[in-house]
Amino acid sequence: MRFFAICAAVLLACHALAEGERAGDFDYYVLALSWSPGWCATDGKGRNARQCDPGSGADFVLHGLWPQYEAGWPSYCRTTARDPSRAQSAAMADVMGSDGAAWYQWKKHGRCSGLTAADYFATARQAYESVAIPVPFQQLARDVRLPAEAVEQAFLDANPRLSPEMVTVTCAGERIDEVRICLTKDLVPRRCGADVRRDCRKPDAVMERVR
Repeated sequence: MRFFAICAAVLLACHALAEGERAGDFDYYVLALSWSPGWCATDGKGRNARQCDPGSGADFVLHGLWPQYEAGWPSYCRTTARDPSRAQSAAMADVMGSDGAAWYQWKKHGRCSGLTAADYFATARQAYESVAIPVPFQQLARDVRLPAEAVEQAFLDANPRLSPEMVTVTCAGERIDEVRICLTKDLVPRRCGADVRRDCRKPDAVMERVR
């Protein structure tokens, strides 16, 4: 049994890390919402992203809409769709933080959707706008420490269509990093695959205040 378990793990890892798959060949989406203040305090330093400007009010921003297999995910897929124009990427900055982020998400994930760049960005925006950001996170005036599971519960309370197996919260070090929500190709909430359900268990993760 252990031999078969190891083989299964190896196959999953290879599938997850594969690149160049055929566009449109996937099972569902993962909507990734990044906690902007935390990103701006770490990776975002010095990038001049609009979301990090004082007074931007950015809370959870759209990291990406990722095509997903039931186990693993495609990336950098082969597609005949044209890449987005600079104007198309820039138009996503209000929800994704910057045009550079939008371009990268298209390159790595959007090409795998089987959609045109315009339709992928429109679908990503629709998915983002379908999720209510809990009010306390919109008004977070000071840094707080809280259990990661409290963040998940806040999203469940604010979005009655969601259930625990459809949502996962990730951490980066001591910080709340992302909320990830699983959606069908029609953007209906659905159960996440086992490889997506990796909840952060920290009892006192940090969330920096909204600026």
